[in-house]
Amino acid sequence: MNDPEVAGLAASRRDLLSASLLGVIPMTLSPLLADQAAASPLNPEQTVIRPPDALQWVPAKGYPERSVDRCELTGNPEDTGLYYTLTRWWPGYMSAPHTYISDAYCLVLSGTWWCNSGPDFDPTACVPVKAGSFVRRVAGTAHYDGVVRDGSEPAVIAICGIAPVNRKLIDSLQPGWRRV
Repeated sequence: MNDPEVAGLAASRRDLLSASLLGVIPMTLSPLLADQAAASPLNPEQTVIRPPDALQWVPAKGYPERSVDRCELTGNPEDTGLYYTLTRWWPGYMSAPHTYISDAYCLVLSGTWWCNSGPDFDPTACVPVKAGSFVRRVAGTAHYDGVVRDGSEPAVIAICGIAPVNRKLIDSLQPGWRRV
């Protein structure tokens, strides 16, 4: 059928249908946009935000000043349940070989963290772990870490796990830290 009148009528119907469908779009979107504009403000009791300058860093107990600092974000590695902390190792200090009874999940946030496994302390055998890297400390395995003496900056590590970790030194007659 090549009748120009029929073809014109079909085109008119298509145009009319398209126009009516396109005309509905703004009416459909306007309630969504209105809801978005009227969204409730952030509730600080439901979404807790602590900017960097509000984080409370404290020197680790039993360690020399400016060797390692801790910032508990939630929970406590010595209590029970989930904990999430930040640890800042300063250049020239490392932990002594030790174990935990639960896995520790670590993310290097800044700097270079130097890690090794095993009961024998040898900082020259440590592996440099750059910012953005993930480290899993497997429960029951000896390990040690920190920042080598010639490190140019502290390393900040986010550590998460299930408490209590029951940190146990391999050599309990030595301090829990080493000056390297």
